[in-house]
Amino acid sequence: MKVLAIVGPTAVGKSALAIAVAKRCRGEIINTDSMQLYVGMNIGTATPSLEERDGIPHHLVDIWPPDHEVAVAEFQQLARSEIDDVISRGAQPIVVGGSGLYVAGVLDDLKFPATDPKVRTLLEAELLSVGPAAMHAKLLALDPVAAAAILPTNGRRIVRALEVIALTGEPFVATLPPPVSVYPTVRIGLEIARPELDERIAQRVQAMWDAGFVQEVRELGAAGLANWRTASRALGYLQILAYLNGDCTEPQARQATIDATIKFARRQQRWFRHDERINWINYDSSDAAARVLAALGLETLT
Repeated sequence: MKVLAIVGPTAVGKSALAIAVAKRCRGEIINTDSMQLYVGMNIGTATPSLEERDGIPHHLVDIWPPDHEVAVAEFQQLARSEIDDVISRGAQPIVVGGSGLYVAGVLDDLKFPATDPKVRTLLEAELLSVGPAAMHAKLLALDPVAAAAILPTNGRRIVRALEVIALTGEPFVATLPPPVSVYPTVRIGLEIARPELDERIAQRVQAMWDAGFVQEVRELGAAGLANWRTASRALGYLQILAYLNGDCTEPQARQATIDATIKFARRQQRWFRHDERINWINYDSSDAAARVLAALGLETLT
């Protein structure tokens, strides 16, 4: 059985397409969005609600507390186990997400370089001293491809990339071998013009605000969000924390969330465009689900 992967930038409609396809082929969805893994971070990560899931099983959603530091290698094992389980039951695994490294880590034969506590400690001290933006600029100079895939606010992942560069003497991405699929996979990417994507992002952020995003962050903040190294850097959460701390107004936090999400979406698009195995479909194609099923060789309900 082939694994189906649906990828693309945030707010492009990956989850909706995955659910539409799953309903027609006994599909089960394996999440590869690194922030939808966290319990209690549902509004800001656009985690599909139970109603939106429409009875389709979703795996690797709400599995870790927000203070857990996600490692790609750890997630790789969990996701592959879920895919194997879905296949063993004769269902169709559908991998969905916009975190390019997580998708690649699950579907491709990637072995991540080891860590060195001394190098890591020095880089983490530098991060505390100069901040993530300066560290991201350093990474950009050494490895533009890796920098394009990592948020400038994600100090943990920046440090990891710089650590690998320090240990290997090569760009972080160069340490990853040419992609070789672990599973027979059909990869579908949703493409969209940038002006349309920007508008969808703005609408999504407003919908998140209307759904209670600020209150979600307020409650997480009371539980210690600012001290959680991975979760606190999620899009929108960092900006709302700044508002709650009095560093900006609420409208400024909302606009900053929109701006940061648009920049992140650009990085996602660049990452996936490098993968020639992806079959691209326009995000609003009326026959998108049928085309995906045809690519799988499953044109009718099984």
